[in-house]
Amino acid sequence: MPTSAPGSKTGRVRRRSRGFTLIEVMVVLAIIAIGVGLVSLAIRDPAETRLEHDAARLVALLETARTEARTAGLVAVWVPGGDAQSEPFRFVGLPASLKLPTRWLDERVSAQVVGATSVTLGPEAILPPQRIVLRLEDRSLQIGSDGLAAFAVVPPPVDTGS
Repeated sequence: MPTSAPGSKTGRVRRRSRGFTLIEVMVVLAIIAIGVGLVSLAIRDPAETRLEHDAARLVALLETARTEARTAGLVAVWVPGGDAQSEPFRFVGLPASLKLPTRWLDERVSAQVVGATSVTLGPEAILPPQRIVLRLEDRSLQIGSDGLAAFAVVPPPVDTGS
């Protein structure tokens, strides 16, 4: 004998279909899109990274040679080599016992001193302003000193649009 009133549910429970709702799928896709965007921003250009490594290394080498020239009272210069295969750059005027590297980390890097053929490193404490442009493929970085401060990577000029 049925105990339920007419029109009420009779023992059949309606099951919800299994699967994802549209909102759940959209939330997952949004999370994936944000993750992909962050990863693509974090991945750096390998050529730019190699150029930055060579620039940082050259800054350290120039400061080492500059300190040695000033403390020993030596006239020392850094000269970029014309032949990138045999000797990409060299330090002239430093003692032979100070064996500084003469090769780039990436052999495709090239250097050019702006407005001169070499960079003066000492013995004077105040030097003229000097700049070096490093190039790798279509990338370039500038290293420079105002003559008093240490050599450093110089930020590119800001385009004001005028």
